[in-house]
Amino acid sequence: MARTDSTGSTWRYRWAHRQNERRLRSHRGAEAAWRRRDDELRRLRTLAEEFQGSAAAGAGLPLELGPGEVVLWALPAAQLVEVRHTSVLPAPDLTVAVDAAPLRPRRPDGVRIADAGMAVITNRRLVLLGGRGRRDWAYGRMTGLAHDPAAPVTLMQVLDRRRTSGLMLPVDAAADFRFKLTLAFADAIEQRDAVIAQLDELIAEHAQLKPIRPGIATPGQARRSAMLPGGRRTVAVAAAIAVLVPAALIESDPSDPTRREVAAAATPAPTAVPRLGPSVPPIAVARPTPTAKPKPKRSSTPPTPAPSKTTSGERLCGAPANPMGYDFCGGYRIRKPDAEICDWFDCTPQFWAGRGYLVQCRDGAVSLTGGQRDACAEHRGVRRTVWT
Repeated sequence: MARTDSTGSTWRYRWAHRQNERRLRSHRGAEAAWRRRDDELRRLRTLAEEFQGSAAAGAGLPLELGPGEVVLWALPAAQLVEVRHTSVLPAPDLTVAVDAAPLRPRRPDGVRIADAGMAVITNRRLVLLGGRGRRDWAYGRMTGLAHDPAAPVTLMQVLDRRRTSGLMLPVDAAADFRFKLTLAFADAIEQRDAVIAQLDELIAEHAQLKPIRPGIATPGQARRSAMLPGGRRTVAVAAAIAVLVPAALIESDPSDPTRREVAAAATPAPTAVPRLGPSVPPIAVARPTPTAKPKPKRSSTPPTPAPSKTTSGERLCGAPANPMGYDFCGGYRIRKPDAEICDWFDCTPQFWAGRGYLVQCRDGAVSLTGGQRDACAEHRGVRRTVWT
C-alpha cells in the first residue's frame, strides 16, 4: 500500500525520495574528491618527514659520491634535454604544487633530446648518468629552475654552464621527481622544515573544505510544481509559451481593423447638395473616380526599315532631311551608303576610304569608320550611328 500524506497523495513522498537520492549522490562524489586530495597531502607530508638517503643506496651506480653525499632517489628512465635559446629561469623555490594539471607525454617546442640514462638525486646535486657521459646540476650553483606545466620536463640553469638543460621523465614519475627534487634542494639550504610547515598549512586549509552531509528532504517541502515532469523548469517553459504564442498570433494576424479604417478614410466622401426647399430631398453627388488608361505594350518585332527614297515627312531624330531615308533613330547599320550621301550630309575628308559603317562624329561630320579603333579619330570621336 502506497504511503500518503495528510491530503492522501503520494507524489510528495516520491519527490522527497528523489531529492534525497540526488543529494546523497552529489555528496558522495564531493567527499570522494576531497578524500583523494587529503590522502595525497598526507602522503607528501609523510614523505617530506621520512625522505632520507644513504650511501649504500648508491652502491652499483657508476657515480662517485663526495664526502657526506648520499643518494636520495634514482630513476632509470630519464632523458637529457637542452634548449638552445631561452630566457632567464625563475630562481628555485620551495613551493609544493599539489593541484597541478595532468601532464602530457610530449616534448615542448624548442627542446631537443641530447642523451638518455638514469637520473639520480643526491643531497648535493642532480645527476644524469647517460650513454654519452654524465651531466651534473649542483644545488649550490643552481640559478634557475622551472617545471613545465603541461609536459614532464624540468629545466635548470647553473653558473658554470651557458646552455639551459634539464630532464624529461615518464609522466607517471614526474610529480614524485619534482617533489623529491624540492626536498633535496631544501636539504641543501637547510629548509626542509619550511616544506613540512607548508604541507601542514595545506592540510589544515583542506580540512575546512570537507563536504557537509546534506539535509534530508521531507514530503512537506515538496511544491506543486514537483507534480509535473521536469518540475519548475516545465512550469517556466509553459509560462513562456503561454506569453509568447498569443503575442506571435496577434502580430501575424492579417485582418487588421486599423487598416480598413485608414482605407475608408482615404476614400473621398460624397458631397451633399444643399436643400432647395422642404419638399426637395437632399441629393448626394459622388465625385467620379478617374480611371487609369491602359499603357500601350511594346512590340517585340524588329523595326521596319524605312524605304530607300523618302521625303522630309519621315522621322529623322535630328538627321538632315534626305531622300535616302538615313536617320539617327535606329534600324540597320549602313556599310555601303548611297552615292549622293555627301550632297545631304557633311562628309569627312577621304570619306570613301573608310571600311566601317556609317557614323556621325562629334563635330557633326559623317564617316565610314564605325566599328574601327580609329573611328572619327580626327573629329573628336564618334557621337552616334547613322541608320537606315
